Amino acid sequence: MTGDPGLFGPNSVTWQLHADPMMWVAGIRALYLQALHPRAVRGVMQNSDFRRDAWGRLMRTAHFVGTTTYGTTEAAERAGARVRKIHRMLSATDPDTGERYPVDEPALLRWVHCAEIDSYLHVLRRSGYPLSDAAADHYLAEHRVSARLVGLDPDAVPADRAGMDAYFEKVRPELAAGEEARAVDDFLLRPPTHPLLVPARALLWRRVAHLAYASLPPYAHELYGRPAPPPATVTRRLRATGAALRAVPAQVRWQLPPKHVLTAVARLGPGTRPAPHRAAR
Repeated sequence: MTGDPGLFGPNSVTWQLHADPMMWVAGIRALYLQALHPRAVRGVMQNSDFRRDAWGRLMRTAHFVGTTTYGTTEAAERAGARVRKIHRMLSATDPDTGERYPVDEPALLRWVHCAEIDSYLHVLRRSGYPLSDAAADHYLAEHRVSARLVGLDPDAVPADRAGMDAYFEKVRPELAAGEEARAVDDFLLRPPTHPLLVPARALLWRRVAHLAYASLPPYAHELYGRPAPPPATVTRRLRATGAALRAVPAQVRWQLPPKHVLTAVARLGPGTRPAPHRAAR
């Protein structure tokens, strides 16, 4: 292997996991979960036109994850610095108390980080991605790197499944489905689209959004006030969706812009192609 492996490298669990197509379902789950923290989601809604540019926000997040996973060290560090700079300039106001607070409060950054990384791990494992408990713990430990990139102390984020479970248990009393969370929910169910694409939205997108919502923990369903199918049914649907998406050849899937995986493999050599069996080891 020649070239810069980046912050994670081809031998990491992250390198294998983030090339899986179920990451898109996991990303939607992360949005649902992140929106349940009133202070965190308020920072998003007050500092961006989420309702009009939600697609742009989704794609920017996907680009950030792809760059920090598969880009060079310089590209990943530059992406992190850009995010930190933007966050330092932003603040939000609590409408009930009038308090103005920075959006880069460590507690808020930690919530966004944990909801995202937990969603990636939860959806991929539940959909049939072969990953041992030890490898899952290793994945969480690796993402102390991504925590640092967004401005967190790496030692302040959970580094294994037990730590992640304890974190969510501790933060649950702070969660609620307020007005901003309802706006996110409404967008994810009915994203704005061209009139000619409305049938496709109903047929395809809504099924994906419902599946992502169903994969949330039970307390999230209670907060949103919408039921979900029994857990066993959700797991079967996740596995069926994962099997269908993984049946599409990786070389075809990775052609989608901006081609982070293909660029990384071209840089480092064909032996670095992400593969589930490598994560299983």
